[in-house]
Amino acid sequence: MESYRQLDSAGIRGLVFDIDDTVTRNGVLEPVAYTAMHRLAGAGFELVAVTGRPLGWTDVIARIWPVRVAVGENGAGWAWVDASGSHEGYFCDELEREAQSRLLETVRQEVASAMPQITTTNDHRHRRCDLAFDIGETQALPRAEIDALVELIEDLGARTSVSTVHAHAVPGLWDKAEGVARALHEVLGIELGVEIDRWVFVGDSGNDAAAFARFPKSVGVANVREHLDRLPVPPRYVTDGDRGVGFAELATHLADRGA
Repeated sequence: MESYRQLDSAGIRGLVFDIDDTVTRNGVLEPVAYTAMHRLAGAGFELVAVTGRPLGWTDVIARIWPVRVAVGENGAGWAWVDASGSHEGYFCDELEREAQSRLLETVRQEVASAMPQITTTNDHRHRRCDLAFDIGETQALPRAEIDALVELIEDLGARTSVSTVHAHAVPGLWDKAEGVARALHEVLGIELGVEIDRWVFVGDSGNDAAAFARFPKSVGVANVREHLDRLPVPPRYVTDGDRGVGFAELATHLADRGA
């Protein structure tokens, strides 16, 4: 991985960024990262937050963070605010989501029976399209248990995505890269495939794998080094600082491009 200082900032239109352990530390948004978001937005960058956190959270993030779009549940849906009000969109239509919810209920019941020590996340009530289990937020599961959980979920017919804090049962074909692409098209009329070189992705862990692979200008905050074994394609660049500190370093590098 190259230093983020090697990233050519010329022509960059926007920044897509993960939330947990990319702009947060111990679950709390770092002030330096939030200030960096405002600096980037003020400099004319389009910001897109993309997270494994619930779609209920993206409703709030879209309203109070300086982002154009907030994508949740690893790409399952998104929220945005414009002059006409607040809006939401989904990767799958309503009928598909109804079928997916039945699969997720099966997964929930089977995990509860086979692995009762594993609990759903404390943000579960805000989720609409996926099911997430707590592996590192309020309890730290051993790697072997996480792997067994992933195997069980996949045996039941769902896909999986694992972050530093949650293991997700994903009943559809979305991921962070595909969800962001759909959201940008719906909200801003942008064809990501046409201008992907004008966008930077920033993340830190396994559930960012699809985005690290999709975006040529991908950046990992320094703590990504702890998760390289879960990343088939590592980020091209890496910051010196971890979490929100690293995000702020990158923001300064981008925002100073015209200085």
